[in-house]
Amino acid sequence: MGVFRQMKTPTIFDKYERKQFMNLKQALIDNDSIRLGVTASDWKEAVKLAVEPLVESGAVKAEYYDAIIASTAQYGPYYILMPGMAMPHARPEAGVQRDAFSLITLTHPVKFQDGKEVSVLLALAATSSKIHTSVAIPQIIALFELENSVERLQSCQTKEEVLAMIDESKDSPYLEGLDLES
Repeated sequence: MGVFRQMKTPTIFDKYERKQFMNLKQALIDNDSIRLGVTASDWKEAVKLAVEPLVESGAVKAEYYDAIIASTAQYGPYYILMPGMAMPHARPEAGVQRDAFSLITLTHPVKFQDGKEVSVLLALAATSSKIHTSVAIPQIIALFELENSVERLQSCQTKEEVLAMIDESKDSPYLEGLDLES
C-alpha cells in the first residue's frame, strides 16, 4: 500500500477532461483479455502474451508488440510501475485501434534487463496521451493501491476474482470524476 502516494490525486481540470473514457473492468470483459496462470520463458514472451488478447480483439495491430519491444530496448522497462507489476504499452500511433486493457498473471516471474522481476502484466492500448494519463493510469493506480494487490492477483483462479478486485478499488480517490457505472 502507498506505492503511488507520491502521485497527485485528480484535479478539477482532470475530472472535466475525463468524462469520456474507457472502463478498466468493462474493457477486460469486452476484449476477453484476462489470462491467469500463464507461463513465459522471458520478459519478451510475457509482453507478447499480455499483448496477444489486444491483437485478437482488434484493439491493436500486431506491430504494437514490436513497438513495445523497441521502446524497451531504447528506454528500458519504463512501464514497471511497482515491484512485481508492469504496464507494457507504446505510443498510440504504434498500432492502437481503440482503447483497451489486458491483464495476465504469470506462473513464475520474469526478469527484465534491469533485473526487476514481474509476475503481473496489465497491457494498455490508449488512443491518446490524455487517455493514458487522465483515464487509464488512475484506474491502474486504484487497483494496485489495494493491499497486497500483486499477490492477490497472482492468487486469482478465475476472471471473476480479478473483476471483483477491480470493483473493490472503485472508491479510490484516484477515480474521482470517473463515472464507472456508465
